[in-house]
Amino acid sequence: MKIERLSEVDIHWQEDGDPNGFAVVFANSLGTDLRLWDKIIDRLPHTGLRLVRFDKRGHGLSSCPPGPYSMETLANDTEQLLRLIGIDKCAFVGLSIGGMIGQLLAHRQPGLIRGLVLSNTGAKMGDAAMWQDRISRILTGGLESIADAVMDRWFCKPFRETTECRGWRNMLTRTPADGYVGCCNAIADADLTGSTSELRLPTLGIGGSDDLASPPEVVRTTTALIPGSRYVEISDAGHLPCVEQPDVFAGHLMTFLKEDLHVRSI
Repeated sequence: MKIERLSEVDIHWQEDGDPNGFAVVFANSLGTDLRLWDKIIDRLPHTGLRLVRFDKRGHGLSSCPPGPYSMETLANDTEQLLRLIGIDKCAFVGLSIGGMIGQLLAHRQPGLIRGLVLSNTGAKMGDAAMWQDRISRILTGGLESIADAVMDRWFCKPFRETTECRGWRNMLTRTPADGYVGCCNAIADADLTGSTSELRLPTLGIGGSDDLASPPEVVRTTTALIPGSRYVEISDAGHLPCVEQPDVFAGHLMTFLKEDLHVRSI
């Protein structure tokens, strides 16, 4: 188990693959921990790639300082972590709030992020009223009160009927409520349209055909803010295509690393 002590928080992280390889950093969605990427890590070559993932503050095994959080704080956590573990350039793969962290970090530290994968995310996600309503429900009834609705947004109906889905529901409901609400505040306050429009780096957008949290049009529009970007859509997938369609997701990621970033070690 790896814990890195930052200026304000302890961050849990995990490393797979080649410690001397090209770094690929994965950032999780709201209500998940670094196990979100298990299926993708299993499908990527472990020679030539340094595969790093982490639990953002308030999630997984990272510490949970009092909220509310801001997107700037989450990006700063991520930058500190990467510097401390010796990453000075990487491909950054972010899903949902993880994609928002990636957009902001790429704008703040263009030399750090060589390529960006924006999965099921947006420059702006929802509006403040929607997030405040969710926060109010959690404060009243806990994460259990929103769990079924979240599963509907995360997964297509066939997956929701599997036993595996029960594990994802448990992961959500066991997330610290303070951490979840803190990140809700960060999303509610963030509009990255201006800064994302200024990005100039290889970018791949990935949408899920049945994503009810970040609909394909949101992902497509956000990706299009960055000149030269590409967008792909994964069929029969909701908000977490890396879970429902890992072969397809990993295939798109490998193509991006080889053809867009010209990673020659894989």
